[in-house]
Amino acid sequence: MQFTYDINCGALSLEISEDTYKYLIKARRHKINDEIYFRNLKDNFIYLYKLISISRRSATFSLVSSEEKILENKNKLHLGWCLVDPKTVEKYLASLNELGVEKITFIFCEYSQKNFKLNIEKLEKILINSSTQCGRSSIIKLEICNSLEEFVNENQDTYFLDFSKTFIDDKKNDIKTLVIGCEGGFSNDERFTFNKENIVGFDSSLILRSETAIISASSKILI
Repeated sequence: MQFTYDINCGALSLEISEDTYKYLIKARRHKINDEIYFRNLKDNFIYLYKLISISRRSATFSLVSSEEKILENKNKLHLGWCLVDPKTVEKYLASLNELGVEKITFIFCEYSQKNFKLNIEKLEKILINSSTQCGRSSIIKLEICNSLEEFVNENQDTYFLDFSKTFIDDKKNDIKTLVIGCEGGFSNDERFTFNKENIVGFDSSLILRSETAIISASSKILI
């Protein structure tokens, strides 16, 4: 773990309890005078705290120092992910966070199952845990959009991952916003919204699942 998350860190005194207490005191067995790094993932600071007291269900820390320390991918990428099974999103979200994706907008497209419902709070917990592991000083921003047409209207210079003779490797320096289809891809009506100059694909004849495509595309663009 690169740091511990606590929304209240930054204050001169910090009290932890419940899961954080169990992890730091019971599992990691930290003792009085141990120093531990915290982030709140709201600002760019990392905070160093000293453990000053331990009770049966909580522990108290005193602020030692703070430092603005931004750890982000230098490249920016906004993904429009046509909604797939939330369990799939939960499984692959941490990897996208580690790659440095800046933002994901989940799009209800024509082939998305209408009963899918995202638990944003659960997804943010996954992202927080991911950032504490990889050291990232933020988490992916999450949004929801009702249609592909609406997304394109709000993001004019959008690229689309589809079958194309223009490979993503050739355009990766230009791509800041990329849409990935759900299982079944895009409908014919949705393809009419595409800027034909902004369609990219992989140098492969195989059909990829949505989650394979989004990880592969993000990797090519960001790292």
